[in-house]
Amino acid sequence: RVLAQVSCELVPPKPNRPTEGILFFNLELSPMAAPGFEPGRQQELLVKLNRLIERCLRNSRCIDTESLCVVAGEKVWQIRLDLHLLNHDGNIIDAASIAGIVALCHFRRPDVSVQGQEVTVYTPEERDPVPLSIHHMPICVSFAFFQQGTYLLVDPSEREERVMDGVLVIAMNKHREICTMQSSGGIMLVKDQVLRCSKITAVKVAEITELIQKALENDEKVRKEGGKFGFAESIPNQKITTFKRESAAVDTNNVEEQAEEIITKADPPSEVVAKPILHTPGTAQIGEGIENSWGDLEESEREEAGEEEGESEATAFECQKMESADTSTTRETTDEPIVLSDSEEEEVVILEPQEVPRKTRSQTNPKQENTSKKAFNKRRRKKRAA
Repeated sequence: RVLAQVSCELVPPKPNRPTEGILFFNLELSPMAAPGFEPGRQQELLVKLNRLIERCLRNSRCIDTESLCVVAGEKVWQIRLDLHLLNHDGNIIDAASIAGIVALCHFRRPDVSVQGQEVTVYTPEERDPVPLSIHHMPICVSFAFFQQGTYLLVDPSEREERVMDGVLVIAMNKHREICTMQSSGGIMLVKDQVLRCSKITAVKVAEITELIQKALENDEKVRKEGGKFGFAESIPNQKITTFKRESAAVDTNNVEEQAEEIITKADPPSEVVAKPILHTPGTAQIGEGIENSWGDLEESEREEAGEEEGESEATAFECQKMESADTSTTRETTDEPIVLSDSEEEEVVILEPQEVPRKTRSQTNPKQENTSKKAFNKRRRKKRAA
């Protein structure tokens, strides 16, 4: 749902267009419509929607801006269209375009008169307000594509927009004139798909335009007759109160008999302990009900205590194993010193290197050395002579 509001103000014109009025469009996405919308932050979706609305309503020349001129080059009417998204359920641009064009068709600006350099603005009591000069009503129709254009869907919902491959928006009036067209998403469309969408758009726009004209005629008729009109009166009561339900009749006949049947079919109550039971000092059970277990440990505490006891037993058993292993190693290797660390992660063993036996030379007398040398020299001489 989109709420549209139109306001007007006399302002100086733009220098490049002194005889034309000014149109201003603004779309707001509040957290009331959807939790994902953040206030005061320009999202990419918001910028995209604002540009598309401007192309649909301003660039299509649906409003005669020259009729908004009061004094050329001095004063013109500035028409401001504010769109507020109330409930986001998908396809924002279609709802915003319909609400915007209907609000512009329904809007009436004050009548003015110019005498010399004086400009007089009349109140609605003095003169009837003047409607805007609207040439045609452009309406946007969105198409969602799935599986690379295999499936086509008109007016997608919020969940369908999340899984769609691409979207095509066509703005058209009842005269079958395309005002704007935009395609977004990672999908390539062929000529036949675009022509098919344009034909569907022409049918949808004709139906929506007829509904808009009927609603405007009914509103004008009610205003002339003096009946109730306005935004609050246009909404049915059933839709304002979301949680409203019709009163349902309750059958109270044979209530006692049904209650007795239910009681007889129910399971018998559990045993009741009449005497007070003293579990621990300071706690007791008095009266009917289940047994009091305040003095006992809770299940979680019991489990934790059991785990701690199991861990302590396992550590004690490991320590005994390590001590027995240490005594056996010390008995087997008495010569080699072994040092074991206290840490449980790894065992450090220090081994000392064995002493290498030193080579000892035999002590001989110098006379014996000389005789052996002489004998060796004699042998060499005999070999040479031979």
